[in-house]
Amino acid sequence: MKSTRAGPPDGGYGWVVVMSAFFIMGLTAAVLKNFGIFFLDIQSHFGVLTSTTSWVTSTTIAMFHLGAPVASALTLQFSQRVVIIVGGLLTASGMLLASLDLSLPCLYLTMGILQGTGISFSWIPANSMVSHYFVRWRPIAYAIASSGECVFAVMFSPFFQWLIETYSWQGALLIIGGLQLNLCVCGALMRPLETKQGSIQKAKDSLEDSPPKGKVIFQFSLLRKPELLLYILFAIFAAAGFFIPPLFLVPFANSLGMDKYWPASILSVLALADLAGRLICGWVANMRLLRNLQLLTMVVTLLGVVLMLLPVSHNYWAILGFASLYGFLFGCVVAIHITSIVDIVTLEGFDSGLGLFMLFRSIGGFIGPPAAGWLVDETNDYSAAFYLSGLCLISSAVFVVLVDRLVQRRKNLQRPLKDKCLIQTFFFKRQHLD
Repeated sequence: MKSTRAGPPDGGYGWVVVMSAFFIMGLTAAVLKNFGIFFLDIQSHFGVLTSTTSWVTSTTIAMFHLGAPVASALTLQFSQRVVIIVGGLLTASGMLLASLDLSLPCLYLTMGILQGTGISFSWIPANSMVSHYFVRWRPIAYAIASSGECVFAVMFSPFFQWLIETYSWQGALLIIGGLQLNLCVCGALMRPLETKQGSIQKAKDSLEDSPPKGKVIFQFSLLRKPELLLYILFAIFAAAGFFIPPLFLVPFANSLGMDKYWPASILSVLALADLAGRLICGWVANMRLLRNLQLLTMVVTLLGVVLMLLPVSHNYWAILGFASLYGFLFGCVVAIHITSIVDIVTLEGFDSGLGLFMLFRSIGGFIGPPAAGWLVDETNDYSAAFYLSGLCLISSAVFVVLVDRLVQRRKNLQRPLKDKCLIQTFFFKRQHLD
């Protein structure tokens, strides 16, 4: 009998894991979400175009996604705890080196490659741990963990602005790097689930038949599933739209003549709405009123529509209203789009499925911000970035509809087989009793 993981406890130490993941989301995704605050300072410091500056964030996003399969493979090889600690060291190193202000290409390497890889090595295992510790309460647990991104984003928006004005953007990066070292502490709290084993002799036999310890079991065969391939297409289009608004919302507000702290306050309100969206959507998903993929289709479509309408606002309160709607719907998407992978590849394939999902999502994350920056340079209008973002998100919803239909068709085909097995088991037990 081979060693297997213990069943998810659905509580207990799992809530410690959730709180650790809460802080990990805050120290990774919330920092990335507030990169837009540094955008204008870095652009003016180096005197470059909008599209050139956007490559810093684009590189970070790309490495965040490209590092996902590596993070998943290392998690299977070692443990979530080890990978998160390594990720914490990489993120902190990236920010500390970026604060030296060597050159713009160096920012691509430090804020881009090192920071992005570190975020990936911390974020992926944290999601994996939450999913493995919970079944019944998985939507709620993931919603609470992911809400760390929103809570920290609320605090980081004015805090980063204050750091830039007090210590310059270079000093701000140095302090942020020090804060990100706390990812190592969060990683240390990620206790792996214990394993169940059979008898000693059976364990020895299984060890002889099992692959070498150094072999990483990563399921690339999941790419044969049409449901996952379509979900990956959703990820590419959605990622192209996801990362544009946080990067261009502050410059858009500044272009309307607002004071520096007003745009920062918009990001804080956006983060609060994001938090409400994650918790409410996680609660709704846990009630099973709709299938996860049905709910995802609705909120992604609405999110795209809101972003298409956002540029019509030309004062603080109008922008604040649309940004709040955007934040709420964004939170709804985040609350369920990762846990929906379990519906497609089952829990056994979740780690590999998440790695593949994030890997291909990097295409959209890498292309989206520079494409939006190019449009802004060509049109001299930040509205073009939001039109592109909304169009990408509405297009992505089509693929979710197709995935949902394929998953339901597969379940309908499997249901008669399950019923047949149950009937055979019933008659076998009855004959055995007789």
